[in-house]
Amino acid sequence: MSVISVDRDYDNLTVTLIADFDAPIDQVWQLWSDPRKLGHWLGPPTHPASIEKHDLTPGGQVTFFMTGPEGDRSWGTWQVTAVGPPTSLEFTDAFADTDGRPIADMPITRIRVQLSERGGGTRMEVHSAFESREDMEKWVRMGTVEGLQQAVGQMDALLG
Repeated sequence: MSVISVDRDYDNLTVTLIADFDAPIDQVWQLWSDPRKLGHWLGPPTHPASIEKHDLTPGGQVTFFMTGPEGDRSWGTWQVTAVGPPTSLEFTDAFADTDGRPIADMPITRIRVQLSERGGGTRMEVHSAFESREDMEKWVRMGTVEGLQQAVGQMDALLG
């Protein structure tokens, strides 16, 4: 698995995942920028993702749903705030209803993805920031950290 660390920082209301890949930055970037590739890794293995809308431009939106083992679906939406291909992406991530609207009582997370060259490969840092400790704790309790680790763990197979 490529994930080398996950840091939960409750003082600064952040979760940072770091992963290393034996692939160039452009290939890792494609896992975010190509909706077909994004759909192959975004959800953990037990909850594969289907990308409905994919607009990675500032002000753009990505909408998707994950399907659980019993056929249950959960939706999500990203509001893209900054894109710097092939090294950076920023967006807000929210749990959504079936129409892609954020669910009011669920955490909204500010995500910053940074790709950098490292030892002939690529280091990916995914920083998740929260508005409140309550939002962060809810996100962690829901198993989102483990789900993210499992999802990122699927990236290597797509880089071959």
